[in-house]
Amino acid sequence: MPRVLVWYAIALIVLIADQLTKAWIVGAFGYGESTFITAFFNLVRAHNYGAAFSFLSDAGGWQRYGLSILSAAVSAAIAVWLARQPLDRWMESAALALILGGALGNLYDRVALGYVVDFLDFHWSGRHFPAFNVADAAISVGAVLLLIDAFLHRDGEGQ
Repeated sequence: MPRVLVWYAIALIVLIADQLTKAWIVGAFGYGESTFITAFFNLVRAHNYGAAFSFLSDAGGWQRYGLSILSAAVSAAIAVWLARQPLDRWMESAALALILGGALGNLYDRVALGYVVDFLDFHWSGRHFPAFNVADAAISVGAVLLLIDAFLHRDGEGQ
């Protein structure tokens, strides 16, 4: 059981980093306020009432509860999946830990605030990528790691 504690600790670090950065943004910025950092990056305080990239943000309010339930269920499944991981599947475990921490960070916002706080705003030639946060970044990196791991560990291939 102790090996899984390392992965849970990584998830906890992601959750804490996510919540600390969001608390800083909420304390330093008014809603919609932004600060220029570079020619392609701003800090901005945005509220996302939907899912990734503001999907379902105008759905009338049910998404807060629906996405919260879905996120809680997926987080529980990932926690169990992590506990059952073999020792040699470190990349998959790292990916799951990142996804778990990110999912819990956004779940906390959704339950406590009714929306997710986003603040990282990348842009180019006047076009802005949807604002995101540390939790979203961790989920995205975790998803990429899962894909890489799936290609590296094709079970049963060549048999």
